[in-house]
Amino acid sequence: MAVEEQEVKALASLMTFKCAVVDVPFGGAKGGIRIDPAKYTERELQLITSEYASQLIRYKFLSPALDVPAPDMGTGPREMAWIVHQYKSMNPEDINFSGCVTGKPVSQGGIRGRSAATGLGVFFCVREALIDGATLKKVGLSAGTHGKTVVVQGFGNVGSHAAQFCHTDGKMKVVAIGERDGAILNPEGLDVPALIKHFNQHKTFKGFAGGEFRPGDSKWVLEEKCDVLIPAAMENVLNQGNAARVKAKIVVEAANGPTTAAATDIIEANGAIIVPDLLANAGGVTVSYFEWLKNLQHVRFGRMTRRAEEAKWRSVLEVLNPHNVSAEKLAALSEGADEQKLVFSGLEDTMVQSFADIRALAANKSINLRTAAYVLAITKVASYYRELGIFS
Repeated sequence: MAVEEQEVKALASLMTFKCAVVDVPFGGAKGGIRIDPAKYTERELQLITSEYASQLIRYKFLSPALDVPAPDMGTGPREMAWIVHQYKSMNPEDINFSGCVTGKPVSQGGIRGRSAATGLGVFFCVREALIDGATLKKVGLSAGTHGKTVVVQGFGNVGSHAAQFCHTDGKMKVVAIGERDGAILNPEGLDVPALIKHFNQHKTFKGFAGGEFRPGDSKWVLEEKCDVLIPAAMENVLNQGNAARVKAKIVVEAANGPTTAAATDIIEANGAIIVPDLLANAGGVTVSYFEWLKNLQHVRFGRMTRRAEEAKWRSVLEVLNPHNVSAEKLAALSEGADEQKLVFSGLEDTMVQSFADIRALAANKSINLRTAAYVLAITKVASYYRELGIFS
């Protein structure tokens, strides 16, 4: 509902640089419809989305070769499926029609793992920050994720998945989570999978037995003491008014632009590290790229190799240990990678390498991670155009 032209332009620029940072060969664009989805029926939303897509298609602003939208705030797989349907109806001869958007349902050409991708990318950034010696020395933390405390602001698709991966894969203690109608706290750590189940059923933290629910404005969770703060909701939530009260040692920006320039200066002056949104929430566009590749290749990832891998590893294991491995263990060890495993593996490689590149540049130039991310992105974009001979 708050979408406006300057915001869209800024986000489009951000998207250009974000793609460059993670070596995704997309350009950068953003768009939106200025409505509150909660005030419309599903049928009305479908008509609005289809008309929006129709205008983009008619003026050649949307196709697998021109612009490939993905879901953002207020949208999801359902809306992406509507856009694909509209594109196909207007371009029946395009066999690559499913590549006109990403974030689709799997049944409509989507890719397994896409819904969790941004949150998982955030977790990879948290993990990399907590194994980097220079970062740990600056903030005074021991290496590793185990037992570290986390606060998350925003429990939508990104925040909930980031919290879940921190809890399950990182063995971290998620001590507070803020949402629109209140926050939930537990100093001993929330049971995130149980909380997700409760929230999906009730659309609120209220009534969850595993923590203290505090109704009302939950932005105060940004000021809770923790090792890692993950703002995963709106832009500008960390600003000059509250930055001095931020107690986190590492801030990982899961939302777009959650920290203002003034707040960045204050938070970093107080000794904290900020992992910028340019990298931290790039998991979504990375896996969108994988989905686009899948759509153009017209084959599911792993379909051509999974069984061959299983047969190969089963043969190797049988030769190395023919008697001491049970049939169940043998099957688990020799299991070939399916689409989701391949997607998550590719995402991990992308985030780890990009984080390393930014960290090295920051150290070499004595700049913060945000500046390093922009320097890296702009350098890549400039190199591309220089190689085309557009810039001397």
